[in-house]
Amino acid sequence: MPRRRTRVLALPEARWAAAALLLFLTGLPVYLLDGPAWTWGALFAATYATGGWEPGWAGLKALRGRKLDVDLLMVVAALGAAAIGQVLDGALLIVIFATSGALEAIATARTADSVRGLLDLAPATATRLHDDGTEDTVPTDRLTVGETILVRPGERVGADGRVLDGASEVDQATITGEPLPVAKQPGDEVFAGTLNGTGALRVKVERDPADSVIARIVAMVEQASETKAPTQLFIEKVEQRYSMAMVAATLAVFAVPLAFGADLTASLLRAMTFMIVASPCAVVLATMPPLLSAIANAGRHGVLVKSAVVMERLGQVDQVALDKTGTLTEGVPQVSDIRPLPSASLTEEELLALAAGAEHPSEHPLARAIVDAARARGLTIPNATDFTSTPGTGVTATIEGRRVAVGRPTRLWTGTGEHPATVVAEQLEEQGRTAVLVELDGTPAGVLGITDRLRPDAAPTVAALTALTGTSPVLVTGDNPRAAARLADETGISDVRAALLPADKVTAVQDLHEQGRRVLVVGDGVNDAPALAAAHTGIAMGRAGSDLALQTADAVIVRDELASIPTVINLSRRARRLVVQNLVIAAVFITGLVIWDLAGTLPLPLGVAGHEGSTVIVGLNGLRLLTEGTWRRAARPTR
Repeated sequence: MPRRRTRVLALPEARWAAAALLLFLTGLPVYLLDGPAWTWGALFAATYATGGWEPGWAGLKALRGRKLDVDLLMVVAALGAAAIGQVLDGALLIVIFATSGALEAIATARTADSVRGLLDLAPATATRLHDDGTEDTVPTDRLTVGETILVRPGERVGADGRVLDGASEVDQATITGEPLPVAKQPGDEVFAGTLNGTGALRVKVERDPADSVIARIVAMVEQASETKAPTQLFIEKVEQRYSMAMVAATLAVFAVPLAFGADLTASLLRAMTFMIVASPCAVVLATMPPLLSAIANAGRHGVLVKSAVVMERLGQVDQVALDKTGTLTEGVPQVSDIRPLPSASLTEEELLALAAGAEHPSEHPLARAIVDAARARGLTIPNATDFTSTPGTGVTATIEGRRVAVGRPTRLWTGTGEHPATVVAEQLEEQGRTAVLVELDGTPAGVLGITDRLRPDAAPTVAALTALTGTSPVLVTGDNPRAAARLADETGISDVRAALLPADKVTAVQDLHEQGRRVLVVGDGVNDAPALAAAHTGIAMGRAGSDLALQTADAVIVRDELASIPTVINLSRRARRLVVQNLVIAAVFITGLVIWDLAGTLPLPLGVAGHEGSTVIVGLNGLRLLTEGTWRRAARPTR
């Protein structure tokens, strides 16, 4: 299995920083004890090389692109300090600066580790079939288009493709968002990472593993830290102008006293100290560490925030719009209606018991829902014999000498004309239910209605979002108004907008935007994707979310824990507050050190320690958001 957590020393920035620190600590006692100059000189020179070559090279490449990089200025300052005999001070500057870079690299790596391990849906291997009938097990990333794989019952599909032979029901909620398994037969499409049911399938690979739906999701979340927040982009623009002004000011600090007869060494030392303390390193690092740490913390708790931009924007949300099916409901079916037909002369309990007896040997989610409903009512489930299951159709069994069939109405009922069972099934389906027909000796005996179960944390999440944003969430759904109103009553939502087409959801979001709201949309299906794209920020439910919704959304709730939504909003607000704190810290340090250097005599070692120390403080302050306690505190809804 691949390692889930990147080792610190696997990062080049960390290795070079560690080497520089080790060399510096080795040379320091030799220098302080007046050891041979060639000994500590060689160790400090190695410190310069190990800790400074990478930022120096990056700075030279930026300079070639006509950009003045702060990294290059730090290396130049360190070399300048060494040129005037301040070798120890320059080495200290290199070590602290390399350590700051390593801290940022570690925060970024932890973010990547968190997001990579959360969507481990696709299997590592697949069974490949050859033309001569033989088979072998190969890594899924080695499958090619046109090959045939065998998917046994209970296995995950190894690649996107099309069924050549076999019949089964595939749970593809993680890909398409459908809450119930989908019947698959020759000609139907299947997706990598979906879970096969009771039948065996031969599947022809139609998409390269690198282009599968799962691969696209993984590639998407691995880019989580690549985009930068608007604050960071603004700082980088300011940094260029600031760096040019700082270089000009440094030259002035050196040349003006020299022109009035000041000592060359003293003037150069003051100028080097000025360049070091005036460099905006801490300002540059003020933004990203808090946001990256917040992304990593959210990732560990099942929330994939795709970028620092998104993490920053989540804290600005003041209105939430929630989808219904697959978002507020969990996609786990439960029996909601029991409709025996008058002609069958059965009570609700008798109809449910017969259906549960026939479905008891089955592992289908609908079967489990029916059996659970019978047990919840305390019914005795009769024993069944001659059980058979036909994927995509239903089950049949013999109970007390009578043949009982349970399954989809369109597949079981083969009679002519409109049967009363058909009318009941259509009524249930109009209410958003899944209709299940129960036949007794070939004659319809009743219909069961099955619906999604409301998520246990739906109502608390709505209350938390209301407390956090100051406004009750809006329910935007394509379901009929009666079903939407019923769910709204259960969750405490007052603003209900039902029977919406995808375009209508976009219109609803735009209306809220025109009212000055920053809208967060939470959804899971293809029909939610346009609204997710139109929103200020969009969040998709990971387990049931369609690939389009996952790609369009700005963040993904991988474990479908609704309570994570108000928590991550609160975490974003904490990150924004830390960014402000960091900017204040950086400004205070820079201003104080610059005034000291210009108005008095600031020793170079103290200037290095103050400036680079502020950089480390800012970085460590941002990393505070990595702690478990931060997530727990963010889970408390506050305005």
